[in-house]
Amino acid sequence: MVRVSRTLPKQSFAWARRTLNFVVALAAIIALAPVFVLLAVLIKLTSRGPVFYTQERVGLDRRSSGAAARNHGRLQDLGGRPFTIYKFRTMQVDAERLSGAVWATPTDPRVTPLGRVLRQYRLDELPQLINVLKGEMNIVGPRPERPSIFAELRGHIAEYPLRQRAKPGITGLAQISLPYNSSLDDVRAKVSFDLEYIRRQSLREDVRIMLKTIPVMLFRRGGW
Repeated sequence: MVRVSRTLPKQSFAWARRTLNFVVALAAIIALAPVFVLLAVLIKLTSRGPVFYTQERVGLDRRSSGAAARNHGRLQDLGGRPFTIYKFRTMQVDAERLSGAVWATPTDPRVTPLGRVLRQYRLDELPQLINVLKGEMNIVGPRPERPSIFAELRGHIAEYPLRQRAKPGITGLAQISLPYNSSLDDVRAKVSFDLEYIRRQSLREDVRIMLKTIPVMLFRRGGW
């Protein structure tokens, strides 16, 4: 099993990281405000339903090991603190009513025509900057998963819960290195990148990944 330190970052590092994330998120929201408005209008005009898509995700796991960890009730079951993620809606309303929570595919019929473009350029993720301002996510970190899929994946991949030892992110080492997930093998590969990021996380590494995310978005690398 891959070992990941459960020690939280030093207070000074945590403060500097929080400051960096807050400043970058706030600046991005201000700079991209016209893009937010344009995308919201296009989504409203091209498909029925709300502009934003909200969903519960599994977040940071701050629990210590031992008996104390068993007293966290639902947090213990989920594997981390739950929070509500914000995204631009890319699917038809009630897209998962029959299928449930499943991975998207390149020709997924549930995705709207505009939603396909948003996914290719990762523009549907922009509202998560609000999650960063709220302190629920960082710009960089392992991608947060919904509770039902998290429960399934930790049953297949022993190291999967270790990802929750870092605050989830909009982008990450796995996202700039690999395409969207379409199988368990894809998830295993991404988990290895996530754990590598956790081992060597630093402000420099975060800035490097942020900068490498820009060409991933512009040139539609790994998205569909």
